[in-house]
Amino acid sequence: MRTKSRTFAVTLAATAVLLTPLASAETVEEHGVRVSVDGRLLPKKLPRHGTAPVSVSVLGRIGSKRSAPPPQLETLAIAINRQGHLSSRGLPRCPVDRIDPSTTREALAACRSALVGEGRFFANVRLPEQSPFPSSGKVLAFNGRLRGHPAILAHIYGADPVPTSYVLPFYVKSTRGRFGTVLEASLPSVTGEWGYVTGISMTLDRSFSYRGERRSFLSAGCPAPSGFGLASFPLIHTDFGFAGGVHVTSTVNRVCRARG
Repeated sequence: MRTKSRTFAVTLAATAVLLTPLASAETVEEHGVRVSVDGRLLPKKLPRHGTAPVSVSVLGRIGSKRSAPPPQLETLAIAINRQGHLSSRGLPRCPVDRIDPSTTREALAACRSALVGEGRFFANVRLPEQSPFPSSGKVLAFNGRLRGHPAILAHIYGADPVPTSYVLPFYVKSTRGRFGTVLEASLPSVTGEWGYVTGISMTLDRSFSYRGERRSFLSAGCPAPSGFGLASFPLIHTDFGFAGGVHVTSTVNRVCRARG
């Protein structure tokens, strides 16, 4: 078996259930590029005050309005609502060299304790020998650290058209405003001859114990106003950056139910 692997630097810091429809996708077109984004927060019933463990799912599909394929995906940014909190304190970290290169089974054997999510990856592969990605593959998200910054290491592995392994790092960044956590990744700089990315999905969901206390990688609350049981909120905001300077952005809104 031939396993290819390249680890590319990321400029800042991201991102799934299987690549199947969730609630209702937001579809945006810019300069002939069509991106559909969906998201899900579970459970929907959350504390009015304080937080509880949650899972967040993100799904993105990429297409073209024209007969020509879409341009290369170069960057991906996913911002999570500030009511959601990401914390990896007490969670083991996975060193990149332990999963690069590796199959899905080998990556799990090496870093299962640092696993924070799973997903799927899809690409249109024309030249297998030049592609950094498989045409379809399993995504394992591991807690990690790169260049002194917290990161999520997205390990991608698939056997079609040839066994291919790739680690896509996402740096985790805290920000102010409506969205408190931003996950950003840069994809490899390659020509469009090998093919192009068509979809990615991921669910971040991990509970663990630290110093006798039960903790969650992600937690959130539902700050519905007093007297109201429901609250509508922007769950995620995404920015897909393509070759040629094209950016397709969208915001996925969802509803939570307040408890207490």
